Amino acid sequence: MRKFLIIFFGFFFVLAACNGQAPALPVEVSGAASPAVTSAAPPAAAPSASVQSLPAGPQGTSTGLAQSTPSATAPSQDTETTRLLIWVPPFLSPVSENTTGSLLRKRLAEFQARFPNVIVETRVKAESGPGGLLDSLTTASAAAPASLPDLVALPRELEEAAALKGLLLPLDNLTSSLDDPDWYPYALELAHLQNNVYGFPFAGDALVQVYHTDLVTDTLKSWSSVVQSGQPLLFPAASENAFFTLASYQAVGGKPRDEQGRPTLAVPELSRVLDFYQQSVQSGVMPAALLTQLQNDQAAWEAFESGQGQVVITWSSRYLQNPVTRQAISQIPGPQGKSYTLATGWVWALVGRDEEKRRLAVDLAEFLTESQFLSDWTLSMGYLPPRPGSLDLWSDQELAHSVAEIATEAVLLPPTDVLAALEVHLQQATLAVLKSQSDPSSAAEQASASLTSP
Repeated sequence: MRKFLIIFFGFFFVLAACNGQAPALPVEVSGAASPAVTSAAPPAAAPSASVQSLPAGPQGTSTGLAQSTPSATAPSQDTETTRLLIWVPPFLSPVSENTTGSLLRKRLAEFQARFPNVIVETRVKAESGPGGLLDSLTTASAAAPASLPDLVALPRELEEAAALKGLLLPLDNLTSSLDDPDWYPYALELAHLQNNVYGFPFAGDALVQVYHTDLVTDTLKSWSSVVQSGQPLLFPAASENAFFTLASYQAVGGKPRDEQGRPTLAVPELSRVLDFYQQSVQSGVMPAALLTQLQNDQAAWEAFESGQGQVVITWSSRYLQNPVTRQAISQIPGPQGKSYTLATGWVWALVGRDEEKRRLAVDLAEFLTESQFLSDWTLSMGYLPPRPGSLDLWSDQELAHSVAEIATEAVLLPPTDVLAALEVHLQQATLAVLKSQSDPSSAAEQASASLTSP
């Protein structure tokens, strides 16, 4: 019997060799913080090198979780392997079993199939706080430059902060991708900072109105339509961000910065916005007692969901991440029906100082921002695509049309330092008018004077 088994298995392996195949082995993904996941080997037509991911543990530290996908075309022993390191926030983790993580994981595998000697490693960092993306970049840059990522996914405010600290590398002479006409204007603004290119946009978010379609038959496009609608409109009036007031101020031509780049509030333009608020309170479409208690976007959304308003001013991601029936999304109302939607978003930024890997890192960023890939990826994330071509591929064309209108008109938020200077004055002026503590002109004058006073 033993002799028979030896002959049998010898014949089996000779046959496998003749067919040019080797027995496939399962690849396990495991770690202390996550359950084990088994990943099948990719098809021979799309071989890939390994994709490794180390998610963040407490304080954004590594848990040691790793994922590997075998390469059907392994690098030869005499060919040097290049490792690219990328940092991402938790919602983009490629080891996540949601659609967003799965799409990124497959995309990275496709990139490695094109470059068999490249291994892409990902580490998940908290979006903010100690051990977060910016904190880790700052610490590593000073103490361990060799541990810096080649690419990092950053929201706009962190992109600004990291670039101003000298942590990011300008992309001006490294890519022509942004010369493609297939980018929305807000996305091109997102890519730039102080006349330099610092990022490849991959996701956007814009201020929008969401409404109950069974209660609101006509979209509120203008301020006059809001006042006359009889439909309660909600926004977080007590929020220190004051995004709706800022967007309305810019819609009437108000500039957030003067010619020297200093924060400013023009009294005539701000008065027009506050007058719109006063009329809306008087007509009953802005329930002042409720609005002045709404301190953030979440509170406004919950009031909307509970039926305390038929329209809510919120961020597009709030709706796109949790779309429900009998709700729809559109541009925020503006004077004479001209919307001025503020936007922000995320970019891939270049960090690594290794010149030999820099070209590959740029190639990867371009690969991760191709229009077709972003179509499914942004939809899975619940964000606006930065490229018109991505929306063409959405199956829900009615939603795609609404999103296209929003994305086309969207304008990037002012810089973080300008926002920080304006927000408290806009908030106080808004609350003063809603509470009938001041008339629009006086509130605007007070806000402007407070901003410029020492």
